[in-house]
Amino acid sequence: MNDILIVLCTFPDMAKARETGTALVESQLAACVNLIPTVESIYRWEGKVESAAEVLTIFKTTAGAWSCFETRLRELHPYDVPEIVALKPGQVAESYARWVGECVADG
Repeated sequence: MNDILIVLCTFPDMAKARETGTALVESQLAACVNLIPTVESIYRWEGKVESAAEVLTIFKTTAGAWSCFETRLRELHPYDVPEIVALKPGQVAESYARWVGECVADG
């Protein structure tokens, strides 16, 4: 029952995060996406330390949809190396897990 994945991904702006999140929910690759505006990211890129304001997204999907979800997210994402980190929660309310499973079409 608990094959939910929580996927963290950052975007350069709210418009691209919203567009991508909507596309993934509409295509049933994600049940839900939360958009968290204006996080500051500090990272190393091409040998230099950089910083940028980004939008953090939190997707809810399933392990069965992971391959298709990741492929589509990469296609829609504007970064050369997007942050795509999937976490498997230890515990999930049964009713929520059922809802996610009903919303996501496994690959």
